[in-house]
Amino acid sequence: MERAPGATFTVSKGEKMTRSIPLVLLGVSLCGCGVAPVKQEPHSGAAAAQSVAPAPSHCVGTVGLPPQYANAFEAVVDEPLLKRALGQTDKGGLCQGTVYKSKKTLPVYRAWNSTNPRSRLGNWWAFNRPAGRTAAYRDAYEICYQWSPLDQLTRCTLKKGARLVVGTGQSAYCDGFLTYPVSPAKQIYIAIDPDSPAVSDCVDYDGFFNWKRKES
Repeated sequence: MERAPGATFTVSKGEKMTRSIPLVLLGVSLCGCGVAPVKQEPHSGAAAAQSVAPAPSHCVGTVGLPPQYANAFEAVVDEPLLKRALGQTDKGGLCQGTVYKSKKTLPVYRAWNSTNPRSRLGNWWAFNRPAGRTAAYRDAYEICYQWSPLDQLTRCTLKKGARLVVGTGQSAYCDGFLTYPVSPAKQIYIAIDPDSPAVSDCVDYDGFFNWKRKES
C-alpha cells in the first residue's frame, strides 16, 4: 500500500515506462523479502465459489469491492493466497479479506522505501493514488514509520487474470508511543510471482516536501 500521500510525487528524471521483469520480488509487506509462487486452488467457476475470511469481531469495514471496481473483478477460491494476506492483531496485514481475479487491466499504486529497491514491487497496493496528509495515509493503511518512509511511488498496470486479496487493515504496533487500530480502508494484497508477474508497465515517482499551513 506502500504508498505516500502528503508528499507530492513527480516522475523521476530520465524515467521511462518499464515492464516488470522476473526478479527476486518481494513477499512480505514492506520489507521486500522473496516469496514462493502462490499455488492456485482450483474452483468450479460458480458465482458462490470464493475465499472469504470470517471477520473477527474487532474488524471494521467490509471486504466488498469499491463500487467503481465491482465489474472489474470476480470472487474466486484461493485459500493459500488469502492466508498470506491475513495478519495477527498488532502485526499489520489484513484483518479480513476476499480473493478476487481481475477481469481487465487497471492501475494500482504502491508507496515504498527507496533505500530498499527490492521493495518496489512488494505485496501491498492501493486502488487510488496517495493524496492528502502523509500521517492520515499511514493511519488508514497501518504503515509504521519503521517499515517505510514512503518516499517513492510506483504506478503499475494490474494484468487481466491476476489474483489479489481485497480487505480491511489489521492493527499494527509500531512502538510504545504508536499503535494503529484496525481500519476500514480497502487494501490490496498481491503475491508477486517472478514466473508470472501480476503487474506490468510500471512508472516510478519521487516524493517531495509539500507543506500546508495547519488549520487552527
